[in-house]
Amino acid sequence: MFYAAATPPRLLTLVLLTGLSTLSLNMFLPSLSNMAADFQVDYALISLSIAGYLAITAVLQLIMGPMSDRLGRRPVLLAALAVFTLASLGCALASDIWAFLAFRVFQGAVISGWALSLAVIRDTAPPQEAASRIAYVSMAMAIAPMLGPMFGGALDQAFGWRASFFAFFVMGLAALALCWLDLEETNTSPSKTFTTQFRAYPALFRARRFWGYALCTTFSTGAFYIFLAGAPLVATAIYEMPPAMLGFCMGTITAGFMFGSFLSGRFARRHALTTMMIAGRIVACTGLLAGLALLMTGITHVSLLFSATVFVGIGNGLTMPSSNAGALSVRPHLAGSAAGLTGAQTVGAGAALTPITGAILTAHNGAHVLLTIMLLSSLTALTAALYVRWAERREGRGHSGAIG
Repeated sequence: MFYAAATPPRLLTLVLLTGLSTLSLNMFLPSLSNMAADFQVDYALISLSIAGYLAITAVLQLIMGPMSDRLGRRPVLLAALAVFTLASLGCALASDIWAFLAFRVFQGAVISGWALSLAVIRDTAPPQEAASRIAYVSMAMAIAPMLGPMFGGALDQAFGWRASFFAFFVMGLAALALCWLDLEETNTSPSKTFTTQFRAYPALFRARRFWGYALCTTFSTGAFYIFLAGAPLVATAIYEMPPAMLGFCMGTITAGFMFGSFLSGRFARRHALTTMMIAGRIVACTGLLAGLALLMTGITHVSLLFSATVFVGIGNGLTMPSSNAGALSVRPHLAGSAAGLTGAQTVGAGAALTPITGAILTAHNGAHVLLTIMLLSSLTALTAALYVRWAERREGRGHSGAIG
């Protein structure tokens, strides 16, 4: 049933898998109020379909990554997509909130579409080429959040909230068929036993360069999570921005990420991973520093806030494809485990940084503090990138960009 890869899967297949894993988080968000009314529960309870989903995806990445190192990418992805498809149907047919939330937990299996797509790319390409391909796949993570809620809102208005989950069911079937036909096995040297694999983990955990790459990814994304948590408060409380304009302005950081990812796709294959990472961190920090400097001179227009934060999006697009490729390249035979661990760490950091931001920000200190916290996160990521550059040069690998 599961054969070794004869040719790499098409990049479009990985892009679609990544897009589906992102859509599953936010496509139904416009329906939350209608769902709460239909199930006759408080909004806080139905919102567990978001918070609980994020928590379970962090745990699942820790499980699915190692499983794909042992069993292969193809069987784990096919099984995960089958679970997601059936769970989507369960959500659509759920008669009470607890059944819905239970099926929603199983929907989290689709996160394998993102985590294992990274591992598949690393299986089939050297580090710098992998960074270029990851950049193009990452663009799907930018497009899906922009289009998903629009599509979900239209489905809800036309057919009710359950239509979004029937759509997930159809998408899951399509993704399952696509992977069956196109996603041949790329892990050509799986671990012989789980015991053998577990014995190899300390080599990954002790690899300081892996943690440098992973922390660079984590705190680059952390600045984005901080933005999501703080920008609405700053824009509404200080600048009295209407919701429609706020939605447009918050999309600018995503547009910046798309542009940065496009640049990574063009240039990552010709430059060392750390060069792209550091360049992205410099772009992000420079934009935030300039924004803070202008705020301190008394310029407080709302366009200043979003002009500064768009550089975070561009910088993340430049940095993260290379930092992800690097994390998966330190121990290539454990690429799935590395992808899962990095993804879980990133989600966990986002879950921690979001409430911290909400607790620190007020209507009085909003703009200055928001940019400062984002800058601290971006500087931490820059420090991690510089550490990796130092470590690679110390080991004599800084010129090639190859890792392990």
